[in-house]
Amino acid sequence: MRIVAITDIHGNRSKVGKLVEVLRGMDFDILAVAGDLTHFGGAERAREVLTPLLELKRPVVAVHGNCDGLDVPPFLEGMEVWAHDRRVEIGGVGIVGIGGSNITPFRTFWELTEDEIEGILERNYRDGDVILSHVPPKDTNADRVHSGLHVGSPTLRGFIERKEPPLVLTGHIHEARSVDRIGGTVIVNPGPLFRGYYAVVDYDAEKKRVDGVELERL
Repeated sequence: MRIVAITDIHGNRSKVGKLVEVLRGMDFDILAVAGDLTHFGGAERAREVLTPLLELKRPVVAVHGNCDGLDVPPFLEGMEVWAHDRRVEIGGVGIVGIGGSNITPFRTFWELTEDEIEGILERNYRDGDVILSHVPPKDTNADRVHSGLHVGSPTLRGFIERKEPPLVLTGHIHEARSVDRIGGTVIVNPGPLFRGYYAVVDYDAEKKRVDGVELERL
């Protein structure tokens, strides 16, 4: 199974168009969107960037980011792609979604306490599921900002250490494009699509194992 992972589109329709051109020629099974479809925009801007991706006629799963407007989550739910605080299953792969971010200094639209993040994971996760989270786990290459600080979720990290999901797809920290590991878990931050970044993950759905990750650029 091949998963294409994108994040942090921030309303860039041009980069979405270029990605669509690439994906038309690619054999893939799931498109996973790890939030921030818009840059403080609403459902109409989310529709503009999501529609070309949906027109590829491949399964799409998405969470909102902390910079998506208040009407973006209900829009994603109406389009039947939303995975926040729920478990969806595509081709035998369970995916648990965490939208928004942990608490930031910027008071953005969608921020969660660590207790709320823990509740989402405890309610929805089953052994072997993939996690699609806008916020990355703390103290990884995926959550390090330019200053060197790690700003991800300690709760998500602790959960990964205990449960060892095979794959975590994340975003939020634009400069933290990376592939990392926590124990047996592969952590992928594709980098922001608005800068042309995406990732391709080869995933063995039967063995619940990541066979390879490529960080790509348009």
